[in-house]
Amino acid sequence: MRKTLLYLTVIVFLASCGAKESGDKQAELETLKKERSALDDKIKAIEKELALNDTTKSDKGELVVVTEIQPIPFTHYIELQGKIDADENVMVTPQIPGVIDAVYVVVGQSVSKGQVLAETDNDAMVKNIETLQSQLAFAKDVFNKQKAKKKKKIGSEIQYLSAKNNVETLEKSIAAANEQISATKLISPISGVVDAVDVKVGQIGSPGFQGIRVVNMRTLKAKGEVSESHAEFVSAGDNTKIILTDLNKEIDAKISFASSVINPQSRTFSVEAKLPSESNLKPNMIAVIKIADYEVANAMVVDLNMIQKSADAAFVYVAAQENGKTVAQRRVVTVGKIYNGMAEITSGLEKGDKVITSGYQNLIAGQEIKY
Repeated sequence: MRKTLLYLTVIVFLASCGAKESGDKQAELETLKKERSALDDKIKAIEKELALNDTTKSDKGELVVVTEIQPIPFTHYIELQGKIDADENVMVTPQIPGVIDAVYVVVGQSVSKGQVLAETDNDAMVKNIETLQSQLAFAKDVFNKQKAKKKKKIGSEIQYLSAKNNVETLEKSIAAANEQISATKLISPISGVVDAVDVKVGQIGSPGFQGIRVVNMRTLKAKGEVSESHAEFVSAGDNTKIILTDLNKEIDAKISFASSVINPQSRTFSVEAKLPSESNLKPNMIAVIKIADYEVANAMVVDLNMIQKSADAAFVYVAAQENGKTVAQRRVVTVGKIYNGMAEITSGLEKGDKVITSGYQNLIAGQEIKY
C-alpha cells in the first residue's frame, strides 16, 4: 500500500514539472518572436537610413515616376441597377364582355392613335339599332302628323307631346346603342408598335384581362430604385449616365423624375430618365444607371492606391528640391470623395505638384530620388 502511494506521488510530481517546463518554453518562444519582430523593424530602418546616406553610389537616388498634377473635372456617381421602359405602354382590353369577333393587327405592326385593333361580336347590337331606327322612323312620322294638326289646332296637346316624347326616347336609345357598339371595339389610345396580341377570334374577352399591348418606342426611359440614404443627393435635373452593357453603349441623360415617396418595404424611391429614340433600345433591357450626386469642375485627383496612411494622417509623396537634391517629400492630404479608384484631394496638393505615382511604396521622407 505504501509503495503504491509512493509511486502515485512520484508520477504527479513528474507531470507537474513537465507542465511547468512546457509553459515556460511557450512563454520563451513568444518572447523571442517579439524580439525578432522588433529586430526586423530596426534592421529595415537602418537599411533605409544607410541607403539614404550612401555616397558611394555614382547613380544616386531611388528611381520613381512622377506626374505633375493639374485640376480636372471630378464626378462622383451613385450606381444602381435599372431597366428600359416605355413612357407610353398600354394594354388595350375590351370595354365590355364579349366574344372576340375580329383581330386586325399583328405583333410588330405600327398603329395610330384611335385605330381599331380588334372588336367583339356586336351582331345583336346592330340588329337592335336597326329595330330602333325603324321604330324611330315611324315615331317621327306620327310626330310630324301631330305637329301639323297642332298648327291647324285640330289635334290634342297630349297626343302631340306623347309623339314628341316617343321620338326623343328612341333617339336616346339609338345613341346609347351606338355607344355600346363603340365599346365593342378595341381602340389604341396612342400611336406606337403592337408589342403583344393576347386575344384570338372566338375567345371570350373581358375588361382588364387579356388584350393587345401597344408601345410608343419614341418615348423610352430608364427607371430604377435608389436607396433612401441618397435621398438628399438625388433630384430631377441631375446628370446621369445610362450604361447598356449588352449594347456596349453609354447614353448621357438627366433625371426626369425623382419620387418624393419612400417605398416602406424596400426603403427606396423611384427615379426615371428619358432616353432618345433609337432603334436598338428595347423595353425591359437591363441598364446601369449612374446618377451624378457630386461634381467639381476643377479638382485635384490622384489614384487611390497612391494615398498612404500613418497613425494620424493620410499622405502622398511628391518630388521636391531640398539642399540642391531631388527628394521624396511627404505631403499630408485631406481626401474628399472617392469614385472608381480615384480620390479627390481637397487640401494638401496644389497645381503643378509632382506627385510620385510609381516607386512610392518603399520611400521614406527626405530620401533622394530620380525620375
